[in-house]
Amino acid sequence: MNIPGIVAILGSGSWSTAIAKIVQDNDADIWWYMRNPQKITEFKQLGHNPTYLSSVRFDLSRIHFTDDINEAIRNSDMVIFGMPSPYLKQHVEKITESFDEKLVISIIKGIVQDLNIPISQYLTERFTLKPGQFATLSGPSHAEEVAWERLTYLTVGCTNKEIGQEVADFFQNHYVHTTVSDDVIGVQFAGVLKNIYAIASGICSGLKYGDNFQAVLVANAMREMKRFINGINPEGKATRHISESVYTGDLLVTAYSRFSRNHMFGAMIGKGYSVKSAQLEMEMVAEGYYGTKCIKEINQKYGIQIPIVDCVYNILYKRMSPFVEFKLLSDMLR
Repeated sequence: MNIPGIVAILGSGSWSTAIAKIVQDNDADIWWYMRNPQKITEFKQLGHNPTYLSSVRFDLSRIHFTDDINEAIRNSDMVIFGMPSPYLKQHVEKITESFDEKLVISIIKGIVQDLNIPISQYLTERFTLKPGQFATLSGPSHAEEVAWERLTYLTVGCTNKEIGQEVADFFQNHYVHTTVSDDVIGVQFAGVLKNIYAIASGICSGLKYGDNFQAVLVANAMREMKRFINGINPEGKATRHISESVYTGDLLVTAYSRFSRNHMFGAMIGKGYSVKSAQLEMEMVAEGYYGTKCIKEINQKYGIQIPIVDCVYNILYKRMSPFVEFKLLSDMLR
């Protein structure tokens, strides 16, 4: 499979915008689907995304904007899904175009709501994708740092390593380094879990627990991530190394960085904000909020010990006191 030069980007958030920058810097043309026509108009007038990463200027002559998701898919060979996971299904339900011979990429670090299945399973079943036709792009990668061209390492998860390498080569440039993994399930669940642990880290900050406890929390989160992913997907256990950047690296950057919206959301909760008030003030989607409920429900089948996820769930969904829940959690950590 030769990676094409025409790419559809579905979504207009900060990470989709950062990916669009990489794609255009790598000399590919873009069909860019944005749900809001007004946003398209403003983008064309300004030469940049009016809402996210406004410092990134684009060559508009090489971008076709559309508010018709099917038009974007029809005119491209690679389709990148980049909308937040809570809204994925409502966009997918509008799609009537065939994905025959198209490469499908997910940059979503979330899980399909209500169905509680990874993006790969949902899109593969929904569009009858062939083996190797789907890939996921993940790793420690804040959109803001991509916008500034700071060195970033991304991992392409694909069951076909040859195709995965071609995708990796497509995204690589002077500020993006890429590697390939066939652990598609593990990579996706790591992307979900690290957001939950970032919320936990933020709650700690809001409660003023300090760096010493934060380090213990994150160390336990690493072990919890390994335990959960190996428990639900034992097939990949032999070759899965949680210490790699796509697992632990992504956890660390999301737990500690000032750019982490999940950490920010958690810090608000720790300071006493309600879930609703924190969401309204952020005006951005904290994927970890939705991922917490999904992982909790998935674990009803497996019964894996995930005390940090349980703690965050109790705070966000059962409205338990963050102070009390973290006191109980602190007695379990080591």
